[in-house]
Amino acid sequence: MTTNISTTPSIDTDQGAPRRRGLPRGVWTLAFTELWERYSFYGLQGILSFYLLYALVDGGLEVAPAAAAGIVGAYGGSVYLAQILGAWLGDRLVTPKSMVLWGAVVITAGHIVLAFVPDFLGLAIGLILIVLGTGALKTNITSIVGFIVEGRSQQTRDVSFSYFYMSINIGAVVGPLSTGFAQNQWGFHFGFGLAAIGMIAALIQYLYSMKHLPERARLVNNPLPSKRLPLAIGIGVAAVAVIVIAAVSGMLRAENLSTTTTILALLAAAAYFITMSTSKQVTSDERRRVLAFLPLFLAAGIYFGLLFQKFTAISIMITERIDLSIGSWTFPVAWITTASPLAAVLITPLIARLWNLMGDRQPSPVTKFAIGLIQIGCAYFFLLLVSELAGDAFIPLALIILFMAMAGSSEVFVGPIGLSVATRIGPQAFKSQVVGLNFLTLALGSSLSGLLGQLFTLIDEPTYYIIVAVTGAVLGLALFLTRKPLSTALNSGL
Repeated sequence: MTTNISTTPSIDTDQGAPRRRGLPRGVWTLAFTELWERYSFYGLQGILSFYLLYALVDGGLEVAPAAAAGIVGAYGGSVYLAQILGAWLGDRLVTPKSMVLWGAVVITAGHIVLAFVPDFLGLAIGLILIVLGTGALKTNITSIVGFIVEGRSQQTRDVSFSYFYMSINIGAVVGPLSTGFAQNQWGFHFGFGLAAIGMIAALIQYLYSMKHLPERARLVNNPLPSKRLPLAIGIGVAAVAVIVIAAVSGMLRAENLSTTTTILALLAAAAYFITMSTSKQVTSDERRRVLAFLPLFLAAGIYFGLLFQKFTAISIMITERIDLSIGSWTFPVAWITTASPLAAVLITPLIARLWNLMGDRQPSPVTKFAIGLIQIGCAYFFLLLVSELAGDAFIPLALIILFMAMAGSSEVFVGPIGLSVATRIGPQAFKSQVVGLNFLTLALGSSLSGLLGQLFTLIDEPTYYIIVAVTGAVLGLALFLTRKPLSTALNSGL
């Protein structure tokens, strides 16, 4: 039965307590926690590329564009790749509630290091801590939201995750606005310091909301047998040793970090799909849903690769082709990329309201994915046109901001819908892992954006924009044409 979201006062129950009909209890508190965490994450992300690209005299590290794109892409990919481990730990060894808490603590430490330790040493230590902490936090906080909306209609789930996702994008807007201004006025490390303050706010918000979490957040969903614990520890130690050896020997370099991360993301995703589709704990309907999720997974990975170019290829283009001077004032460079999440924030309530009004007549998740991909493809066609018309001159600042808005607003058709689908279609024995699998689309997208950024430095701009635009449009069209069989398979047994 479909339940309409309404602001009309009406009594319902949630774990025995009365509440108003609307978003399930707990969604808003976790959304505010996520807002502050994303404030710090995107506050850093908004200025990280420029910290690497800017000259030493401007406070940057003066890294070559291709290497900078590789570092940024690999960092973003590693953040989401680490969430595989976080999802596994939150499902097998540690309660999701505790994983979110300790993840927040480690992320806070990473931002503090970035703020106070200069040069490559502070960059390396800070980014590693943020990768590990975000890996612990992200999938588990999303799993908790999934616990809250469990058993509710697809409409309620989509609306709940749309507002949860909106909080992500609000943080993604306010973070770079704040850190970008601080960097513009006082330098990069002041921007990093604001990101640290945002993470402290996230930690405080979560500590306040912990008592309202559902009971499942306080339990280990699928405890690891004690006899298998030594094997898990051994694999973890071996993995760390391999990474350290590769880094010390020089096998891992800035130029190949994105390639390595992309390969790891694909291997991890393959392992997930193979494990879930062959497990004896998975029913035939669950297996069919998992296999139907594979095309959406690949489409989302490519989509985020196109979107996250704002941190790689588009950042390089901004430093080379955009005049930031407005009279005697310099427009903060991080504010340009902020137009992308801002557009998503502004459009989310409208789209969520539309889905709510349409009810069962709303497009399927597959169709929504198709819309998002076609839209971002059109955004890059627009950028191609702008670039060609500008020729060798600077591209007007207003037009690049418009491009960012066009690309960013497409996210509402992919990001929250992917989260909603992942928490709905997952096999009972692999609930948290499916959320981790969904976040691998962001790992794949981030690392792919690094590879695309490196490609951007090797070919001419028109060819590059054509490749990217056609990729988005064609993939979206392919999903639209196959929406009916994919939708049927995604709903098997539900």
